[in-house]
Amino acid sequence: MTDTNWPELLGTLTARNGALAAGNPDIMKAFHGIDQAASKDGALSPKTKELICLAIGISVHCEGCLAFHAKAAAKHGATREEVLEMIGVAIYMGGGPSVVYGAMALSAFDGLSAA
Repeated sequence: MTDTNWPELLGTLTARNGALAAGNPDIMKAFHGIDQAASKDGALSPKTKELICLAIGISVHCEGCLAFHAKAAAKHGATREEVLEMIGVAIYMGGGPSVVYGAMALSAFDGLSAA
């Protein structure tokens, strides 16, 4: 496994998602609506929701999810310590594969929190 350039990956995924939206606008508009509804402030803060998304990205082994949600978690004020604690819970629930993707999530957070 090579070290991922997270900002570059995020740019690539954003462009690909744009192409998908151009080709299938109704689906992507609906998906964006789900994102907006699920992400808004409520009983859980947007930061907490992004940490949950990042944990799910770890458990389903989705590098793109790690990129998008690490950036969003940082945007909503997540700290490195919170990300590390969330990774610990993801590892507890997901075992060895979550160790690998947890390390990738931390790399994504570190690579995108300053961007």
